[in-house]
Amino acid sequence: MSDETIGFIGLGIMGLPMSKNLLDAGYSVVGHNRSDGPTEELVEYGGEDGGSPAGVAEASDVVLLCLPDSPDVEQVILGNDDENTPVVDGLSEGMTLIDHSTISPTVTQSIATDLEKIGVTMLDAPISGGEEGAIEGSLSIMVGGDEDALNEHTDILGVVGETVTHCGPSGAGQTTKAANQIVVAAQMVGVSEALVFADRAGADLEAVVDAISGGAAGCWTLDNRAPNMIQDAFEPGFFAKYQYKDLKIATDAGEAFGAPMPHTGLAHELYKTMIQNDMGYDDNSGVMQVLQMMAGKASTDE
Repeated sequence: MSDETIGFIGLGIMGLPMSKNLLDAGYSVVGHNRSDGPTEELVEYGGEDGGSPAGVAEASDVVLLCLPDSPDVEQVILGNDDENTPVVDGLSEGMTLIDHSTISPTVTQSIATDLEKIGVTMLDAPISGGEEGAIEGSLSIMVGGDEDALNEHTDILGVVGETVTHCGPSGAGQTTKAANQIVVAAQMVGVSEALVFADRAGADLEAVVDAISGGAAGCWTLDNRAPNMIQDAFEPGFFAKYQYKDLKIATDAGEAFGAPMPHTGLAHELYKTMIQNDMGYDDNSGVMQVLQMMAGKASTDE
């Protein structure tokens, strides 16, 4: 059993199973979540309730975050007029904060600079692998920031992730995650388009998936999402609203860096349509429903 105490803020679809894996590995875990239910579940599993972001930091040796978006991370770490107990109030010199959220690279760099002034190191370490990866501890973790700090915490990250890659200085993890989400979205849209096409053509969708999964079209989405997609089952492993947010980060960065993003722009608009049709809490594979609507089939049709 490790004598380190880990703080974990943001106990959602990803954060709660990650924190449970840390408990299973012998770490003490102090958690906090905006809503009480996940924190109570963590306590029942053997963790502790930190009470607030600052309370988590005060009780911890290292703090991990997994939050929805850039404003959430800024508020929880640095605080504003509505947040009187941000993480920064409980941090002490020499500590490390590891942010597993997917946010803007420039926001990451700004927060890291602010924390550096008080002697705290920040690693941006966004994750990929969906709820399954969080539960199984098989996430891919893309890390930006000081490599020595990463090496100090490899054991912790090795519990929640199978692949941990140092991508460069502060912000590089977020840039890598944006690239990851560009590819994920392309897979989701491509598989959706293929399935809607095959369905309209009268093909056996299970046979189509089996046939193309073993060839050049094989990909994570076919292996992990297509079986549910052909059943119109879109229970979330990763919310479509978060996919939309991630694509906005990517397209904004593409604009800033002058990188052409024709396919990403299309995917961004399709996920926007999901949001506008109250599908934001469906799985990101639910983008197939937009293509079904375009084909003249409502998502509620049998």
